[in-house]
Amino acid sequence: MSGRLVHTGQVVVDLVMAVPALPPPGGDVLASSTNLLPGGGFNVMAAAARSGARVLYAGSHGIGCFGDLARNALAAEGVELAHEPSSEVDTGVVVVLVDAAGERTFATGTGAEGRLRAEQLDRVTPKNDDVVYVSGYSWLHEINRGALLEWLPRLPGSRILFDPGPLIADINPGDLHDLLSTIDILSCNAREAEVLGELPPVAIVREGANGCRVHEHGRITHVPGFPVDAVDTTGAGDTHCGVLAAEVLRGSSLLDAAVRANAAAALSVTRPGPATAPGREEIDKLVEATR
Repeated sequence: MSGRLVHTGQVVVDLVMAVPALPPPGGDVLASSTNLLPGGGFNVMAAAARSGARVLYAGSHGIGCFGDLARNALAAEGVELAHEPSSEVDTGVVVVLVDAAGERTFATGTGAEGRLRAEQLDRVTPKNDDVVYVSGYSWLHEINRGALLEWLPRLPGSRILFDPGPLIADINPGDLHDLLSTIDILSCNAREAEVLGELPPVAIVREGANGCRVHEHGRITHVPGFPVDAVDTTGAGDTHCGVLAAEVLRGSSLLDAAVRANAAAALSVTRPGPATAPGREEIDKLVEATR
């Protein structure tokens, strides 16, 4: 594996609180647990790194305790940083309230990750054998969007992997159309595919426990999932996308990459937490056991 995953998305810090129910307006509830965890793009990069990929984080990160937490977590996964911390603001925080039924409610405070400037990306030079990851969340930050619109067309031939994310309907349709015309691989879930309507020539559509569909230039192949007892589905899509990228970097076909991505996503939901991607050997065992 000579290429890298160059991740241009956003790493944030998740403040996750388990509550019996959402508080009413003006009310308060006591959380049964509270955790401060790296989130957002961290989950994709961790999944790719655990499958053996070299990973470069090309996004912006802040100065302060939240930025320190994010950087320490990235370093523990072997992820390299393209930029020094921003001196303007700390990394952003997402407050996640998880009620007794498992429903999640989010409130996002954007920080340095929403201020990726063109001059920062100008210092990042992907190579032909790299995979460049682009997140739909980046298109919701005006500064990030402008920087990427300038940078992406100048890439030397790197493969662009686009994950639109759950807020795809909030992306300007014209911007989304222009972006889809430049990407090489789309990775999304079934709901996001419905919002898109027409898919690009190469796409992976995740279908949860059912696995995924691989679209390649008019040919559609269903790749079945792996039956497991799910505990927490948080981050399963990120795990799938990160492992898919790692396998593409290894030279695997999209179908073979999808099999391993399905296995990784299945293993990730058997344990609680967002960044629960398995390592390469664990994926090997599951794949071999089901052949």
